[in-house]
Amino acid sequence: MAVPASELTAETAAGAPRARHVAIIMDGNGRWATERGWPRLVGHRKGAERVKQIVHACPHMGVNWLTIYAFSTENWKRSTAEVLGLMGIFARYIKREADVMAAEGVRMRFIGDRGPLDRKLRNLMDTIEVQTAGNTRLNLTVAINYGGRAELARATGRLAARIAAGEIQTPTEADLAACLDTAGHPDPDLVIRTSGETRISNFLPFQSAYAEYEFTPTLWPDFTPDHLGAILDRFGMRDRRFGAA
Repeated sequence: MAVPASELTAETAAGAPRARHVAIIMDGNGRWATERGWPRLVGHRKGAERVKQIVHACPHMGVNWLTIYAFSTENWKRSTAEVLGLMGIFARYIKREADVMAAEGVRMRFIGDRGPLDRKLRNLMDTIEVQTAGNTRLNLTVAINYGGRAELARATGRLAARIAAGEIQTPTEADLAACLDTAGHPDPDLVIRTSGETRISNFLPFQSAYAEYEFTPTLWPDFTPDHLGAILDRFGMRDRRFGAA
């Protein structure tokens, strides 16, 4: 469980910052394709290829946790063709990359509401989670059918049940964190959004309370490990005080 900012020691807060956990809002796939006169799904397929490169690069850059925003609760509003195409891309990605991730020490997990997803996709998600459960080199978390407000609603329901059962008397932030989809995950140190948009779009609002943010104009299909490395270098020069000064 992540350590609340209020419990951080002066040494921790004053130490040289390292982005142990990076979260990315992968924006701009559709725009990238449209600018080239191609169908939006071409951009999403290119974006999936970019994920592979970033996942491979993260351990070499000192990143132990990577959380990516693949599909939000609001994305169902897109055309049926695009939604079905995206779900197909997710399924193919999991099938193709399962053995690679297992071999490279990547643990893959999913957060979000799985209920509305296709049963075959849910089964693939369950399978790769089990297959990679023992890996520790990189923790890859994919947010699919995820929305921060919906997650908080689920978490408060779980918390209320624990209170009603007498397990908790006076709930704390840590108790709520333990009921989130990300229970057991460290909070993000750095949140990156590609494509030039400057909003968080309902992504990890509780977990990112003390995260540093970087908004880059680069569209996700063009976002390379070099872009990530430059952002991590800038992160290393930031003074993270967690409200202490």
